[in-house]
Amino acid sequence: MRVAIGDTVTGDAIVVDAEKMKIMAALLEDPNPIHWDTRVVAQLGLGDAPVNQGPLNMGYIQSMLADWAGGRDRIRDFRSRFLGNVFGGQTVRAGARVTAIDQAVDGGLLVGCDVWLDVLDAERAVTGTATVYLDNNE
Repeated sequence: MRVAIGDTVTGDAIVVDAEKMKIMAALLEDPNPIHWDTRVVAQLGLGDAPVNQGPLNMGYIQSMLADWAGGRDRIRDFRSRFLGNVFGGQTVRAGARVTAIDQAVDGGLLVGCDVWLDVLDAERAVTGTATVYLDNNE
């Protein structure tokens, strides 16, 4: 795969499903009611939709990186910072911009990226950095 510093990769637009938040809260044993109880969300002044879990928001970025790189095993490093909430019903899109390219020991490429998750028609919710392994098939 040919890749250059400055290249941008974006994922598909994803509508955040409030019902899946309930399932994830159960799987994570997350007791925070903001992920399923809209009354609590409203009491906190956050609106009327449940708040998506941080791991799901990171997962949207990691899934986009895995699709681009050829598998989840190719994500070698991932760091993120949460900037805002993502609510049920909102549409998000993950992206990455190539910031560094280094040769891996086996001849592949280690590609450094700035990554993000944007809420469409709103604000950026997550930023971070990642390193992915790409085949060097030039």
